[in-house]
Parts: sequence; structure tokens; C-alpha cells
Amino acid sequence: MNILIKNCRIVDEEKDLFGDLYIKDGKIDNYGKDLNYDAYTIDAKGLVVMPAFIDMHAHFRDPGYTYKEDLHSGSLAALKGGYTCVNLMGNTNPICSDMKVVNYVLNKAKELNLIDIHQTVSITKNFDGKSLEHLDYIDNSVKFISDDGKGVQSNLTMYLAMIKAKEKGLTIIAHEEDNEIVTINTRLSENLMTFRDIYLAKLTGAWLHLAHVSTKEAIEGIRKAKREIQNLTCEVTPHHLALYNYDYKVNPPIREKEDVLEIIKGIKDGTVDIIATDHAPHSMEDKEKGAPGISGLETAFPVCYTKLVKSEEITLNCLSQLMSSKPAQMLGVKKGKIETGYDGDVVIVDLEKKVKINKDEFLSKGKNTPFDGMEFYGEVIATIRKGEIKYKKGSVKFDNR
Repeated sequence: MNILIKNCRIVDEEKDLFGDLYIKDGKIDNYGKDLNYDAYTIDAKGLVVMPAFIDMHAHFRDPGYTYKEDLHSGSLAALKGGYTCVNLMGNTNPICSDMKVVNYVLNKAKELNLIDIHQTVSITKNFDGKSLEHLDYIDNSVKFISDDGKGVQSNLTMYLAMIKAKEKGLTIIAHEEDNEIVTINTRLSENLMTFRDIYLAKLTGAWLHLAHVSTKEAIEGIRKAKREIQNLTCEVTPHHLALYNYDYKVNPPIREKEDVLEIIKGIKDGTVDIIATDHAPHSMEDKEKGAPGISGLETAFPVCYTKLVKSEEITLNCLSQLMSSKPAQMLGVKKGKIETGYDGDVVIVDLEKKVKINKDEFLSKGKNTPFDGMEFYGEVIATIRKGEIKYKKGSVKFDNR
């Protein structure tokens, strides 16, 4: 399908203009004023067109925990949230420690044809904390390794993992949690492991990506480290930048106001590279038993837009960079910008629309969210992937001229 989007505000990390956008054969073909093509036409007057969002950190629970989420429901949730590409963590059942699980996920995603999916492999085999031999048998479809949800406790194992990751051109996504300390002091637990891995990355030259950074000390440590090394990136989550002193179980936990202020400072000065959701759906029964995490894909944009752009902390261009272009660069995909030749993955949003979060309307199987009942600005009207409308808000009517 070829699509012409008319009368819209076009925003990516660099541009902010009014005009039209033409997507041909799944790619962005042209943008500017007064474009005319024989194509399916969307009148987007009063709306904003941005590159679709990319999530570097999500859990779809498939295989093994599909009562929480599966590749189909997770993909639908992503599209409703404006995402067309996600990077999935490996804490499935079986744990993703080999190409059999990777290929299962990639093949199923291809069959569904909803969003683009990348699958992360575990750092240690089956999260055993020590075995690395399985990494010798993964192919170049794998770009990231992570023991997310658990973290690598052994200093030696992480050191050896970084050496192997550098040899194979892999990026380590680090879940920073010291299991011996966490029950005593969650802040110290995160900070100790963060500083350890920054030092090891500096020593080995391995690419290190720090997941869901939540403390002011970690942000400051990353800021200082980036003055010396280039092989370091980090992410923050919408819930860690929007909430503080809030009793809702996530891992790492919701922090203090001063941590939120430091995260926002880190976004503004470039210390923070991307916003990732850490989408972690659970059944209500599992959540009541204490399972940490939130279903974040469907709420990420309104939360981030309201807390960062509406409050005039950053520009919409900067938010696009955090949610689209920089994650695209990390994944090595030609997405995240409104430029000729890039994938025709865009999201149409209404920035003036105030939305009240209703977990019962989630397309994700997981209804676990601290934002239920809260109001934010910014609603996803439609999500387009490779020139195909994959999600459209039910009440919206497009003008197919």
C-alpha cells in the first residue's frame, strides 16, 4: 500500500515542519508541501507524524509464559503504543540461550507480520551465572546478550563475558543488581554493579548498555564515564522518570524525587541515550504474589510526552531521538527518521488529546500498571509499519481520496 499523509506536522530528531508525507513500497519516498500522489490518503490536519517508536527492552513472555503475554498480544500492544520494533529479553521458558529459541521467536514474528522483533540471548547459559560456551554458537542475527531480571553476580564471569562480547561484536545489556545487597539496600545494590560494569567495560573495550537506570548516583557515574569511554550507553524507563515515592513493585524500584530530577538532567545533557519501556506484563495473580514490573508499551508515549515535552523539559525532537532514532541506531535498523529511503514506519499522534489510562483497555494480556486512572496528554491515533496501517484508533476515520 502506498500512503499519502496530508496536512500534518512532521517531527523527528532534527526536523519540525508542516506538510505532507508520502510512503511508497514500504519506504519513505518524499515529504514536503502540496504533495499529490495516487495513493491511500490520510488527512492528518491537527495531528503530528513522527517516526514510529522502537523499544530496546521488552518482555513478551513467549515461549513458556504465554498466560502473561505472547508474541501476538505483545505485538498488538506495541502497535497501540506507536511501536513497530522491539528488542525482547531472554528470560522466557526455556531461557533464550540458543538459536532454537531465537529462531522460534523470529519465525513467529515473521508469520504474524505485525512488528519487527529482535531477540536477545542470555549472557550465561540458562542464567546459571557462569557458563559462556553457548555464545560461540549464536549467529549474527543476535546483537545483544543479557541476563536481564537476574544480573551477572560473578565479577570473573562478567569480565570473561565482556571479552567474549567484544570478540563477537555483541553488546551486553546489563541488569545491575547485587543479589547479596539488594535485600538490605536496593540503591547500593544497583550502584555497586553499575560501577563495576562501567570499570570492566573501560578495561575490556566491550560495548555496555545499562538497563533501566534509576538512581542519581548511577546517572552521575555514567556521565563521568562517558567523558572517558565511547562504548557505553544507557536507558531509563517512563515509570522511573514520571514517578517517585510511589508504592508499586518494579525492579529496580521507584526511587525518590531527587533521582527523577537527575534522570531528567541526564536526558537533557545527553547522559541518557534512550527511553525503553521494560514492558513486563504479568497476570493479576502473579502481580498479587509480588512479581515486579509493569505493562509499559501502551502508556510510554503519553507519559513521556507529558512529563518531558508538555512540561517544557525537552523538545519533541529530543523525545523522538530518545524513543526512535537512537534505539534504531543501536539495533542497526533503517528506522527512526523521516528521511527518503528509511522504512515507512511512522506514528500519528494527537498531542492535544488528554487521555485517561484504563488498564482494562490494554491490548496486552498484562493489565499491571501504576498509571491506571491517571491522565496524560498525547494519544496514538495510528501506527504504520512499512507503509501498512497496523493500528488505528477505533473512532478515527481516514479520508481515502
